[in-house]
Amino acid sequence: MFSADRNEIRRMYADAWAKAQRGGDLSALEHRIAGVIAEHPEYHRFLEGGDAGLDAEFPPEAGRTNPFLHMGLHIAVREQVAIDRPPGISGVYQRLAARHNEHEAEHAMLDCLAETLWEAQREARPPDDAAYLRRLQALVGDRGDLG
Repeated sequence: MFSADRNEIRRMYADAWAKAQRGGDLSALEHRIAGVIAEHPEYHRFLEGGDAGLDAEFPPEAGRTNPFLHMGLHIAVREQVAIDRPPGISGVYQRLAARHNEHEAEHAMLDCLAETLWEAQREARPPDDAAYLRRLQALVGDRGDLG
């Protein structure tokens, strides 16, 4: 879906947002990106601030959330829910959204995804779908057969 180049990804976010603000025709991907951006007004300044916003650094030790990573995780969770991959994620989402709202449900889920991706990166292996699903299931108190 995305390029591996950080600058290209950030530019894609800014371009999709600018296009949405102008009322331009958006591709399906641009529509998803603009939708996530619209839900995060606290990040608009990075997208509307030209190169300075797009070049900003967000080291973990600074204690600031990386808005591009955060929004990317939202998009990833939405894609996973849409295709129910890993199997069962759509049900977890539905239960969480029923308890809270869709955005809060995604926030809880993206924490699980971030932890799973961090583990995979740290251990130089692919993400563990079973561990990810266990984390997600724990959000709704489901201790069923997780495979």
